[in-house]
Amino acid sequence: MIERVIILDAVDPVTFYGVNNANVQVVKNLFPKVRIAARGNVMKVIGDEKETELFEQKIKQLEKYCAEYNQLSEEVIIDIIKGDAPQAVKPQENLIIYGVNGKPITGRTPNQQKLVEAFAHNDLTFALGPAGSGKTYVAIALAVKALKNKEVKKIILSRPAVEAGEKLGFLPGDMKDKIDPYLQPLYDALEDMIPAAKLKEYMESNVIQIAPLAFMRGRTLSDAVIILDEAQNTTTHQIKMFLTRLGMNAKMIVTGDMTQIDLPASQTSGLVQAIGILKNVEGIARVEFNKKDIVRHKLVQRIVEAYEKHDEKVRKAAEARKQEREAAKEAGKEKPEE
Repeated sequence: MIERVIILDAVDPVTFYGVNNANVQVVKNLFPKVRIAARGNVMKVIGDEKETELFEQKIKQLEKYCAEYNQLSEEVIIDIIKGDAPQAVKPQENLIIYGVNGKPITGRTPNQQKLVEAFAHNDLTFALGPAGSGKTYVAIALAVKALKNKEVKKIILSRPAVEAGEKLGFLPGDMKDKIDPYLQPLYDALEDMIPAAKLKEYMESNVIQIAPLAFMRGRTLSDAVIILDEAQNTTTHQIKMFLTRLGMNAKMIVTGDMTQIDLPASQTSGLVQAIGILKNVEGIARVEFNKKDIVRHKLVQRIVEAYEKHDEKVRKAAEARKQEREAAKEAGKEKPEE
């Protein structure tokens, strides 16, 4: 009798073991000649050498399946352990990864798919467009995919902590408590893609790091996917500092919405300046999203359109007033008739 210890390092144990350890019970029924114990991410099996070797081989196959699809059913366990290929998962067009509970996360619009392709071929990608167009969500999905495929060792997500009408200093708690609300959209996206226990493990071990932009100064970010969200609210110095953090074997995605700049009127958006300065630099891609890419509630697209019409009306009125002032000024310069 020998004992083998198997470490499940690629999957969330809760997903792998199933509700109330139902999946473990299925495995036990299919391996009646061995004794099995599972705790945390460790499985132990005791039996003769041939049987325990087969057990380890099948568990690794199950782990690989679970890591790819983020789910594991009784039917799949039976198929794999009996040596059959599990029933093929229906292929998803433009699939990026499978999220929690096997939910397929895809590039749902042509511009979202353009971001997927731009990320594959460039080390720095700017993703620009209105709220709800999926810029950040797709960017994080691409980062999670790279991490799962072991193309990088970590994910770094950042945002500038700029108030949109509220004041940071008046929020309760310590610095982390004050900053976390600004980073919550990033947490929300990650929770869709990585099971809770695995996400907690990644956060605690700094495999996934979420931090305000100010915390990036002085770092060199290598072997990572780095995402800067809400970049329209960076200053010119901040975005230059962030872009120059890019290290070896790293990719960066910068997202922003030029119509939602929350900086004081006296400050220039770093994103606006960077787009112009880096326009023709090789290795940098730019993907423009528009209101047709909005994948939130159907009202969001109508709201964006209404605000666009309002902004255009205000712009035209301001232009008309400017022309009137210039015309009046020119008329005042003319000499009166004698």
